[in-house]
Amino acid sequence: MTFKALLVTKDEEAVNVLAPVLSGFGVGIESCGYPEALVRLTEQKFDSVVVDFDDPHSAALVLQNAGQASSGNSVVTVALLSDKTKVRNVFGAGANFVLYKPIAEEQAQSSLRAATALIKRERRRSFRVPVQVPIQLTVQNGPEMEGILLDLSEDGMDVLAAQPLCPSANLSARFTLPDGSSDIDVRGEVAWANPNGQSGVRFIDVADSLHTTLQKWVGANAPELPPEDPEPVSQCKLTDLSLGGCYVETGSPFPERSGIVLGLKAGDMEVQAEGMVRVMHPAYGMGIEFASRTEEQRNQVENFIGFLTSRPGVMPELLITPKALSAADYDASNGEGPSDLEDPLLDLLRHHEDLSQDDFVLALRKQRSSEEEVASS
Repeated sequence: MTFKALLVTKDEEAVNVLAPVLSGFGVGIESCGYPEALVRLTEQKFDSVVVDFDDPHSAALVLQNAGQASSGNSVVTVALLSDKTKVRNVFGAGANFVLYKPIAEEQAQSSLRAATALIKRERRRSFRVPVQVPIQLTVQNGPEMEGILLDLSEDGMDVLAAQPLCPSANLSARFTLPDGSSDIDVRGEVAWANPNGQSGVRFIDVADSLHTTLQKWVGANAPELPPEDPEPVSQCKLTDLSLGGCYVETGSPFPERSGIVLGLKAGDMEVQAEGMVRVMHPAYGMGIEFASRTEEQRNQVENFIGFLTSRPGVMPELLITPKALSAADYDASNGEGPSDLEDPLLDLLRHHEDLSQDDFVLALRKQRSSEEEVASS
């Protein structure tokens, strides 16, 4: 499969740096100005949109249209920014990644490596296999209705319901896979809906075993095999850790609210924990809140902590793999677990919006110093 990015900028130097880097990651680009970008977004599908914020209003409009034109498929967005003090504004406008201008090749390699990993993961998650099987739908606080399952992915489905559904509505669905191998009972949220009853549904709170079943079925029945899962980002340094979250220094951080899988390896020992990125500092690092909605997830985090505390001085290999561009369906703050415990690091991750990167890093260092003083006393 090939990937395609729309590059929206008048900066030829930026084009000269970004084009070969993206090409090296297997991403082809089309380059144009702001007005033409709005037209192309209505005519073509892009896996990624890279937009220059030299004109903030036009750039924000491009990102807005990129989201609307995606038809339920996530588009990975990258902003080119000259003024670092405006980074929060750019994230608020819909950018997932930020490259600071003038763009250095090393910076572009690091950031776009993470962006490309997410592009591949999103393509795999959204890859849908056409089907036609009966489905039973029950809208929350509403009646049960019949429908037809039109296509299926590991992360969602398109359905034609007997009655129109409402966007953002929660529902449950029951159907049997076309080959009869498994009966599926899943919860979902309506991502988009048409008046004729056709809707796109995003699965939520999917058990690991069910996700594996769907993933294997899609892989076995896809007319064109989805891309393999992306290689993990390995150049990472774990600097801060609590039961609720951690901070990792890396030149390839993932976007805020993206879902990741964090893995520790040392000798024959391997521990994995899922999480959501709470704060992202471009080309520097990211703060991750551990998922803890299920007992399995909480046990993984406890094993993660226990692994490190039982091996002082050991520097494990740290690997981070993207799971989803948006982790809204397993936001750890909505579940049980460490949210009700005193956790200064987690509190800092959840309330970082008013802090600049320098202020956030300073707050981390103060926490670290306080913990070291307590440990030594």
